[in-house]
Amino acid sequence: MQVLTLTGKIDSDGHLHLDISTQLAAGNVELVLVINPTPQEKQNRKKYDFSDLAGRLTLQGDPVEIQTRMRDAW
Repeated sequence: MQVLTLTGKIDSDGHLHLDISTQLAAGNVELVLVINPTPQEKQNRKKYDFSDLAGRLTLQGDPVEIQTRMRDAW
């Protein structure tokens, strides 16, 4: 048995074509397919520049103690 993870492309007719080389002996095999659509990458997505916010946060108190209180509240 082999477990393979790969990506493929479905053509305009809705067909998925597989051409996979294996080390298995010739003969019948059982296939189990899980088809999970991959999200389309947004290409012109500009990442937000947080540099204008640097140094603007004024914190009242000890950050470690605040974090401990937040955890203890759970």
